[in-house]
Amino acid sequence: MTAEADGKTQGGKARAPRGDKAGAARGEKEGAARGGKAGAQPGGAARARRFRDETRTGLVRRARRMNRVLAETYPDAHCELDFGTPFQLLVATVLSAQTTDKRVNLTTPALFAKYPTPEDLAAADPEDVETLLKPTGFFRAKTKSVMGLSVALRDRFGGEVPGRLEDLVTLPGVGRKTANVVLGNAFDVPGITVDTHFGRLVNRFGWTAEDDPVKVEKEIGEMFPRKDWTMLSHRLIWHGRRICHARRPACGACPLAKDCPSYGTGPVDAEAAGKLVKPGPFS
Repeated sequence: MTAEADGKTQGGKARAPRGDKAGAARGEKEGAARGGKAGAQPGGAARARRFRDETRTGLVRRARRMNRVLAETYPDAHCELDFGTPFQLLVATVLSAQTTDKRVNLTTPALFAKYPTPEDLAAADPEDVETLLKPTGFFRAKTKSVMGLSVALRDRFGGEVPGRLEDLVTLPGVGRKTANVVLGNAFDVPGITVDTHFGRLVNRFGWTAEDDPVKVEKEIGEMFPRKDWTMLSHRLIWHGRRICHARRPACGACPLAKDCPSYGTGPVDAEAAGKLVKPGPFS
């Protein structure tokens, strides 16, 4: 069943996502500040009603329209972790927890030069691996995970990274997020990567009210064709890193402003917002 058809079976009304009321209230306030002309700019009472009364079909159309804008904005969006093999991407993704891709990319060359295969890393001296991984933070836990998954790859998968989600999530330190990163970028198997940026943006956009990553993955997956999942993930992550920041999003510089119910969370003045934009790259 398509998302549009699903909307009809539910009476045509979408569940009001958590961000909508706050965004609507901000819209009304901004409209009044501009002289009460609702709809003249992103804001105002008309804007508030638009998101409050949005149907499921309208939500899906808006989400897909926003994805098209993101595709135009970030034509080069890609995974910002450096890797040459599925094994390298798997390890790099595990290491990226609680740190930046840039830090991981500075750390992995020495790790992979010394331990290029699962067999090599599985037989490594843990203290040596800890020393190499220390810059990434939580290095003892990460050492345990990357060595553990290397042992599992050696003993259960013939030293090869499996290309199925149900196999990947059995590896130490590997959850659905990591598995989808590996599947989408190393095997071209579509997957939705619900990281911090992705989860924040889909809530701000009013695409979902869910917080649980698995539920978010399911809800968003139902709104987009499967073939779009991997690139959708990249675009949202890029947008979250560059414009839609956690604390002060650059709303006045955002190409999605007219379709975002949370417009106004950050400064709407173009000059002030422009100073918040982080052009990247983050790799």
